[in-house]
Amino acid sequence: MRRNFKKPFAQFVKKARKPLQLAIEDEVEELCAAPELGEAKIGDLAGIRVHKFRFNRQEYLIAYRPLPQEFNVKGVALEMLWIDFYKVGSHENFYDELKKYLRAERNGHDDR
Repeated sequence: MRRNFKKPFAQFVKKARKPLQLAIEDEVEELCAAPELGEAKIGDLAGIRVHKFRFNRQEYLIAYRPLPQEFNVKGVALEMLWIDFYKVGSHENFYDELKKYLRAERNGHDDR
């Protein structure tokens, strides 16, 4: 399994205090073990899943996209799961900021 942390996700984690960083790390491990845990979104956010968790009586959301990839190695087909982690944060403006980032990414302004 390969993990890719997009810029908004990495920036939030970097600025967070250590206990929250560890909680986010635990949630990421849980999502890697079971990517279907998050709620699948529709519409503008089709393909994105959002997982909710609580830390210190505050609800946080993690937006991610599991992407199965197939490879052929010496004639053997291998499937590997890649997970792009887009954003983590509190509910306030979460979906608006996520849509804005995804729109910019689609238009070629990918801030990895």
